[in-house]
Amino acid sequence: MVSVIVAVAENGVIGDKNTLLWHISEDLRNFKRVTSGHPVIMGRKTFDSLGRPLPNRTNVVITRQNLEIEGCKVVHSLEEALSLFSPEEEVFVIGGAQIYAEALPLADRFYLTRVHHAYEGDTSFPKWNESEWSLMESERFERGEKYEYPFTIEIYERI
Repeated sequence: MVSVIVAVAENGVIGDKNTLLWHISEDLRNFKRVTSGHPVIMGRKTFDSLGRPLPNRTNVVITRQNLEIEGCKVVHSLEEALSLFSPEEEVFVIGGAQIYAEALPLADRFYLTRVHHAYEGDTSFPKWNESEWSLMESERFERGEKYEYPFTIEIYERI
C-alpha cells in the first residue's frame, strides 16, 4: 500500500531552499508515530535536508546519481523503490515535490497536515483532486505547543 505523508501551507508551499518552513511538534510526533516501523521513500534532496536515515524505518532514497548512502537503499525510480516491498506493506512517500507528483496517482492513503498559514517558498505540493479521496480522520489544532498558527491533521483514503 502506497501512502503519501506531507504538511502543506494553505498556499501549497511545502519548503524553501530544501528546508521546512515551520516546526510543529504535534505534526512531527504524528509523522514519527505513523511512519515508524514502515519503509520511507524520499528523493535525495529530502534525504539531504534530513541529514541522516530516519531511525526504525527502512530508508529508500531515489536519485539519478550513482551513490551509496550509509543506512539507506539507493534506487533510481519510484517504481524501483516500490518493488522492494510487498504490495500489502504500507510504504510512505515523504518528499519532495517531484516524488510526491509521481506517487500521488499510485497512493492508496494520504496523510495531510494542513498548515493554516501562507508561507513564501520555492517548493509546492502538486495539485491533487480532493474528489478522488474520502476523509477518514481529521483533528484540528487552534495552535501548537510552540506554533502560533492553526493546523489540521487529516487522513484520506482513495475512493
